[in-house]
Amino acid sequence: MFPTIDELESKLSNLEQKLSDAALIANQREYKKVAQEHAQVTKLAALSRKHQRVTTELADSEKMLQDEGDPELLELIKSEIEELSEQSSKIENDIKLLLLPSDPNDEKNILLEIRAGTGGDEAALFVGDLFKMYSRYADEVGWNVEIMSSSPIGIGGFKEIIALISGEEVYSKLKYESGVHRVQRVPETEAQGRIHTSAVTVAVLPEAEEVEVDIDPNDLRIDVFRSSGPGGQSVNKTESAIRITHLPTGIVVSCQDEKSQHKNKAKGLKVLRARLLDKMEQDQHDRISENRKSQVGTGDRSERIRTYNYPQSRVTDHRINLTLYKLESIMLGKIDEIINPLIVHYQAEALKKIR
Repeated sequence: MFPTIDELESKLSNLEQKLSDAALIANQREYKKVAQEHAQVTKLAALSRKHQRVTTELADSEKMLQDEGDPELLELIKSEIEELSEQSSKIENDIKLLLLPSDPNDEKNILLEIRAGTGGDEAALFVGDLFKMYSRYADEVGWNVEIMSSSPIGIGGFKEIIALISGEEVYSKLKYESGVHRVQRVPETEAQGRIHTSAVTVAVLPEAEEVEVDIDPNDLRIDVFRSSGPGGQSVNKTESAIRITHLPTGIVVSCQDEKSQHKNKAKGLKVLRARLLDKMEQDQHDRISENRKSQVGTGDRSERIRTYNYPQSRVTDHRINLTLYKLESIMLGKIDEIINPLIVHYQAEALKKIR
């Protein structure tokens, strides 16, 4: 089932030759792909050598068990066999994880889109809270956050906010955040202290490069208008805001955060490119399987994935039945305790399919 060490050594040698090729070095995009494959094969070779060593030790111990007559030594050998068997199983699992088909988007930056759903102003306020949560997490892991577009309301929230998050393996960490996030809390404006339930949607889109999505300028309608702030307050007296409509798909992107029309257009095209790539990939998933929910990590945005209950300081992820009573910490960006179990869960689901 696993590649042999000789096969891996040969593959490593070929990859190292490629990495020293001047033509490949000049093509940074292809160079990065080969470098990532080299890193993966290096890990795989190291694990295979370790597995071979543990397997040999296990075989030796099992032979000793048959030949040994001393009861005390027998117990020691049995204990050693148990430990080596556990090591072997763990290494095999790690090898299987490395052999899983990689998601081509895992290394990419993302467009994070958070939109208010049911709940009026309270939902818009929670959009702001979630954006702060992801921004704080990004700060902790060394990612950069750039707001691409936003629709603020006057009391501190957003009807919608779109941000580019860039850094190392952003998509691989946040791809399971897509879906409906529900909040249960007492609004500040609620005089009688009743718990209000509202919801927002989160979409995590891998950033698309120009070579991946070719946009024909003739397929675009670009409208310009004046930017405005919360409550209709004019924030720009020139027509710098941009609305881009992709005519073949009907996708519309607006951007007014920059004072420069050129910058707003550039940001808008980046968002449009990501949405078009997402649509292409979803269409492909639909062709492969009629039931996208049966696939691992599809990020169905109609699915309620998480509830944030403020009175109980509770966060529940419904996909993996994980409940944590540390909502304050999570809203401060300490979301690894949710993200890491999700990654493990979906990896385990994927492993079931190759066993």
